[in-house]
Amino acid sequence: MSKQNSSGAISIAPFRYALAVEYVGAAYRGWQLQAHDKVPTIQAEVERALSVVANHPVQVVCAGRTDAGVNASHQVIHFDSWAERDERAWVLGTNCHLPDDISIKWATVVPGCFHARFSARERRYRYLIYTSPSRPAVLAGGVTWTHRTLNTERMQEAAEHLLGEHDFTSYRAVGCQARSPVREIRKLSVYQSGRLVVIDVSANAFLHHMVRNIAGVLMAVGAGDRSPDWALEVLQARDRRQGGVTAPPDGLYFVDVRYPDIFRLPPSDPGPYFLS
Repeated sequence: MSKQNSSGAISIAPFRYALAVEYVGAAYRGWQLQAHDKVPTIQAEVERALSVVANHPVQVVCAGRTDAGVNASHQVIHFDSWAERDERAWVLGTNCHLPDDISIKWATVVPGCFHARFSARERRYRYLIYTSPSRPAVLAGGVTWTHRTLNTERMQEAAEHLLGEHDFTSYRAVGCQARSPVREIRKLSVYQSGRLVVIDVSANAFLHHMVRNIAGVLMAVGAGDRSPDWALEVLQARDRRQGGVTAPPDGLYFVDVRYPDIFRLPPSDPGPYFLS
């Protein structure tokens, strides 16, 4: 990839690559690099592996930073590199240098104007709740467990109050650093899949702990502790102290990101893989 600079000379510009990443977050302190080098993060592992394949240090940008313990089935990242590798080499080569709980799904060249975070038009999460008298072993760390029965119809009724553009102060972490608490939830559905209760939510963007706080409210409604209208009361209070318990990170998955069609990214498979 080349371009002409102001003096008329031809210079080499780096390629921009986009990749999809999936990971289990249980062993990490979240996506983002931490000031303390010894703290394990997904970003650190991905950059280390990509740097081996590229043969130079690589820095990546993600579509949405996930917290400690949060999983992803379709995180999108981008990075720049002068290394010209085909898509298969980026995927297979990088996966060879990643731990088993992180995997590259696909890689593709994108225009230089593509930005994993700022080009995104919509993000999607799924929150998985395993309902059973006894705790799960096979899905431990991949779902949130409750021994209580949850009424999904009541949860969906509560969820309807949160659709649209609102001030979500009551549904964000106290320490959230976003400049504005206003977000637009475009889809919020609750349904049963076997023993799993699934909260599926899409928005233009999310605030810190926003999905987990929504899940905490909906679980209280589903268990009968609160009425469906409580979700609206919490929203209108604009006070995090009125929002109840923040649900655990275990059942949260970052499952999709939507970009303009002009970037021609591979189709997404929201997942997680065990969820139909």
